[in-house]
Amino acid sequence: MLVFLFLIFAPITASAARYFWLGDGRDNWQTADRSSAGLLPPASEHSEALIRVFAARTVRWRSIFAVHTWIALKEKDATSYSRYDYTAWGDPIRINGFAPDGRWFGAIPQVIAAVDGQRAQALIPKIRYVIENYKFRAYGDYSAWPGPNSNTFVQAALDSVPELHVVLPPTAIGKDFPYDGRWIGTTPSGTGVFATLAGYVGLTIGWVEGIEVNFFGAVLGIDVRRPALKLPGLGRLGIATGL
Repeated sequence: MLVFLFLIFAPITASAARYFWLGDGRDNWQTADRSSAGLLPPASEHSEALIRVFAARTVRWRSIFAVHTWIALKEKDATSYSRYDYTAWGDPIRINGFAPDGRWFGAIPQVIAAVDGQRAQALIPKIRYVIENYKFRAYGDYSAWPGPNSNTFVQAALDSVPELHVVLPPTAIGKDFPYDGRWIGTTPSGTGVFATLAGYVGLTIGWVEGIEVNFFGAVLGIDVRRPALKLPGLGRLGIATGL
């Protein structure tokens, strides 16, 4: 138990030390840069369909623990992108509230998943269906912890396309919230099992998902398929998961 607690709290302490001693390099969140990070080509110059999942550190002290994730989509020959965020203010599902690859209040996003061409075109309708029918879409439904939050929303969309084998980073707090009401079952990839207590604590074991222990939002685990450690606060250390 002492070893487990050390593995949970030591990475969080390291992340906190980095934040308080070095800062996050961002200006006041109200005036922070939210412009394009240049990770996507102009939609009018990219005829193929496209799916991107981005993650960026959240604002202020919350960045010690968590990232915010979102989805950007573009159908074949479309001249613009559609960005979907789930936020704590206004209507939870925010459409095109920011640049599709925009900095998240100054933080440069990381690509978690990238799919293009015919494969993306075939999968976009499944993702849009989840977005359009997402259960927690009313004002006030958002809950930063344990969920449903932005990462719960993105996880629900990714669960509709398990063939992508996309796994959100351990810092995507809220990804383990049981948005569909299931507290036990097989993982979306069909390669493992999970059990959760309303998103507060849980265990996931699967070939695609790896081994993850959720302890009140702090995720500790290991990825065997793409060797990496999953540490709370610090995130994934090892082979990248972006497609």
